[in-house]
Amino acid sequence: MMLDIVALLVTLTALFSYINHRFIKLPTTIGVMVLAMVLSLILMSLGELGYAPVEQRAEAIIGGIDFNQVLMQGMLSLLLFAGALHVNLEELAQKKWPIGILATVGVVASTFLVGIASWLVLDVFGVSISLLYCLLFGALISPTDPIAVLGILKSAKAPKSLEIKIAGESLFNDGIAVVVFAILLGLAMGGEEVTLGGVALLFAEEALGGIVFGLAIGYVAYLLLKSIDSYDVEILITLALVLGGYALAIHLHVSGPIAMVVAGLMIGNHGRSLAMSDTTREHLDTFWELIDEILNAMLFVLIGLEMIILTFERDHLLASLLVIPIVLLARLACVGVPVNVMRRWFGFTFSPHAVKIMTWGGLRGGISVALALSLPLGPERQIVLALTYIVVLFSILAQGLTVGRLIKATVAPAGSGAGDS
Repeated sequence: MMLDIVALLVTLTALFSYINHRFIKLPTTIGVMVLAMVLSLILMSLGELGYAPVEQRAEAIIGGIDFNQVLMQGMLSLLLFAGALHVNLEELAQKKWPIGILATVGVVASTFLVGIASWLVLDVFGVSISLLYCLLFGALISPTDPIAVLGILKSAKAPKSLEIKIAGESLFNDGIAVVVFAILLGLAMGGEEVTLGGVALLFAEEALGGIVFGLAIGYVAYLLLKSIDSYDVEILITLALVLGGYALAIHLHVSGPIAMVVAGLMIGNHGRSLAMSDTTREHLDTFWELIDEILNAMLFVLIGLEMIILTFERDHLLASLLVIPIVLLARLACVGVPVNVMRRWFGFTFSPHAVKIMTWGGLRGGISVALALSLPLGPERQIVLALTYIVVLFSILAQGLTVGRLIKATVAPAGSGAGDS
């Protein structure tokens, strides 16, 4: 069964990629997701027209894919490592304070802004959901998805300095959001009493533990790479670093995503410059770029196909339309306030349009959907899933397709991002 699912997913991804490249010509991730959604709508329409077995078979196949498991304990490690591999560590270090503040304070503030505002909106529509579940929605929808963001930034040609800020924030804020989500989920499920000390300990274990663990395994891999010159073995070492390191991080209860980002930064910078020959660098880049492109395309096909198994009630859809601007306004506040404080009081410089670009370029993607799917079964889960899916679709389609135009319209053609550092 699993082989059939993988074969079908790879086949659909290849077919949709071909159709998009040949005829539609959208960015690959967006194009394949749109085609997957069209297929989902066709299958759902067949069910309405009396061909129920076709729709039921499709639902059974898609329902057999544990999206949360596939992404959070499968694809995510590879995608985060591949994304971090090409981020310049020196440039990232220069922006550490803006990135750190946006990835921590921004996520926590957004969680409460989105959660409380969504709770009020849903109450107006008569949708019964607790404030705690709305805060869970706020936690899972607040982080910008590095998988979606990095792919779009590559083609948008954002100023390098601004790209570093957006990419750096998106690489780290999902790890913070997962910690916040885990704390709120523990409260929602009536687990052990959550105390300030317990929250601090969990943060230290997950976030700081992930950094330390990522440095440790990255350094071990660096020593192994430096001791040989054989590109096939060295690529295999990086693959083992990601898959083995992520699995071990889960068992050690440290943040696997943060560990992969740190390890990717180490291998992509110190490893690339001090431990690899030109031949190895060329093959390594080609390998991880292919992994990144293929898994990205497969992930967005999965997001499009998830529509088949989700149920959308009228009130939930109407509420979702109001939740979209809530999420955007929360993002605007959680970017605009810190940026203006850092600009006026601490001397950090940002381009005049940095807040606009970082707000509209803060895409949500597969991580939000995966976290929503990890919620325990129940009516509140269905509401959160509907809200999450609609916001993610808007983010990828509306924001993803227009952020490039926004960047071109707001940044000088000389394009080097003058004024942003």
